[in-house]
Amino acid sequence: MAEPEEADLAATEVRLVELIFPHQTNHIGTLFGGNALALMDKAAFLSATRFARRSMVTVASDRVEFKVPVRAGQMVELVARVSRVGRTSVTVGVEMYAEELLSRHRVLATHGSFVFVAIDDAGLPMPVRDEGRGAGATLAR
Repeated sequence: MAEPEEADLAATEVRLVELIFPHQTNHIGTLFGGNALALMDKAAFLSATRFARRSMVTVASDRVEFKVPVRAGQMVELVARVSRVGRTSVTVGVEMYAEELLSRHRVLATHGSFVFVAIDDAGLPMPVRDEGRGAGATLAR
């Protein structure tokens, strides 16, 4: 796997913001882990797709760490960035920050990485980038 160039990283960063409501939490009022993973996977998917401009599917998540609980009423910001590029795969790192709306107190709540594979119309793996365009090629703006 190759490290993407800085221009690629900047061009593929995705930020999503959500307000956490009680129906997204468990019996003690903190965000269900599955809901956190779904939000992270969504942000990662958007970043991977923005990078590859291909149909992408999640094939793995790795070392998702829940550092502090996210509570109902908090805002979360997810920041996703491509961190590695392979021939048919892209790895995306995702950070989820929890923020108190009234105090602006913000903390890293969760982070992890997600691996996506580019697929063709038949659902088979295909190269992330066009032939002749290296994995580190800069995206057109």
